[in-house]
Amino acid sequence: SIVFKSWRANWDRLSRFFDYTPAIRKIIYTTNPIESYHRMVRKVTKTKGAFSSEDAIVKQIYLATINANTKWHGQMFGWSTVRTELMNYFGDRLLKK
Repeated sequence: SIVFKSWRANWDRLSRFFDYTPAIRKIIYTTNPIESYHRMVRKVTKTKGAFSSEDAIVKQIYLATINANTKWHGQMFGWSTVRTELMNYFGDRLLKK
């Protein structure tokens, strides 16, 4: 199959994912924040019904995104451990705040 051939040809690059710790891998493959954002956008666009123009829907999504940013300041579970592990892997490339 095409997929199998692609994986086999690129296995060196694909397998680097497994070099990371389980905590870092979870950050890479977790889609919860993306799904949450999409749910928020669907809520805004579904409840409105029809929009008068494309600009109107873009503005609604923009405002909803700004509103979501004010609410999404919770810290990720285990972030201190993950941050330490990221510093070990990437050192100076990871900016300290």
